[in-house]
Amino acid sequence: MEIKLPVVALLAMIVPGQARAVLTDAEATFLDQLVTAAAVLEQRCAGFEVNGAGGVQLGARLLGSTDAAMAMIDAYAAAIKAHDGKAYDPGKFRPEVLEAASKTSKRLQAHLIKNPKEACADYGDTSVARGLLRRY
Repeated sequence: MEIKLPVVALLAMIVPGQARAVLTDAEATFLDQLVTAAAVLEQRCAGFEVNGAGGVQLGARLLGSTDAAMAMIDAYAAAIKAHDGKAYDPGKFRPEVLEAASKTSKRLQAHLIKNPKEACADYGDTSVARGLLRRY
């Protein structure tokens, strides 16, 4: 069977785009919640701190295991380091995590800057209810 060069070139252009990894719905949900909690802390919203155990428990419920939750947390940490130009573990880095986290973070930061009091309360309370943050 003879395959013409243009067909091979066309396939080569199509396949890489389809082979890109995509976040599952559960991963996207957990990542969105991680980014929300992180935005509250980054903005230094008063009265909130990390609830590490609660975050892992939430991730385990959403993703099916604590290992999967920790893998997503590690992927998010690697994405932050990559974005900041710091050394990161390439085995934990997932470009789709960086892309999704960046989009969510930009949206949240804009709201936190525009209306910090309301946004801190909304995002902080939501993150407390989910178990990612706790009040102090």
